[in-house]
Amino acid sequence: MDVSRPSVARMYDHLLGGTDNYQVDREACDELLRIAPSTRELALVNRAFLIRAVRYLAREQGVRRFLDHGSGLPTRPNVHQVAQDIDPASEVVYIDNDPVVLVHGEIMLAEDPTTTAVLNADMRDTTKIFESSAVRRLLRDEQQPVGALFVSVLHCIPDDDDPWGLVRKVAQQLPPGSYLVISQLASDDPELRHSITDFMQEITHNSWGQVRSISEVNRFFEGLDLLEAPEPVEVSRWLPDSDLAPRQRSEEWIEYGGVARIG
Repeated sequence: MDVSRPSVARMYDHLLGGTDNYQVDREACDELLRIAPSTRELALVNRAFLIRAVRYLAREQGVRRFLDHGSGLPTRPNVHQVAQDIDPASEVVYIDNDPVVLVHGEIMLAEDPTTTAVLNADMRDTTKIFESSAVRRLLRDEQQPVGALFVSVLHCIPDDDDPWGLVRKVAQQLPPGSYLVISQLASDDPELRHSITDFMQEITHNSWGQVRSISEVNRFFEGLDLLEAPEPVEVSRWLPDSDLAPRQRSEEWIEYGGVARIG
């Protein structure tokens, strides 16, 4: 584990008010906040979107199995806790390859080893993921839908690695009637997109993707049936709990996405 350079997972943890981060992560967040002051607000509304989307799929759509790509550091409530609040038998497989995330995942497994698994894998390696015992077990009943989560992670994949193809490939391997939850950092300001992308590439030693335009994010939803919104939206507008729910006020860059059913 290299703590001499920032980790995207630990930076996100810091922005959410967590404690599992280092000085290098906090300094990187300070610089990111200088470039885009709404970054902390964006992280908070995205986490709230994740919780609402999982609760919605569990309560309204009867989903009991979730596949969380690029899950990041555990932040309560976690996906399995939200889903199990609806049905204690709900199952979750978390996927990540960050060493810090995996250490915390092992602790989480100790709390709930029968319905929760943490898989050490790059989310681009769909062969490894779908051949793993954890995911094969999750997919054991082909009649039961799965909620596949790509929440604030697709911007970590560069265009050359075809994140759109990745989402399609995952969708093709899920049972009919499954669901996708997608959010991605987006802006229609080219200068902002480039400045943030360049900064994140620099601090991660070119192991990041890019901020995308609204039209580029819309491509993830092509051929899918969007739920609770006629089109992808800034995520704080997707089925807000109430008028008091966290809202993104700035439009400088946004978490943009939605929830969709696979036909």
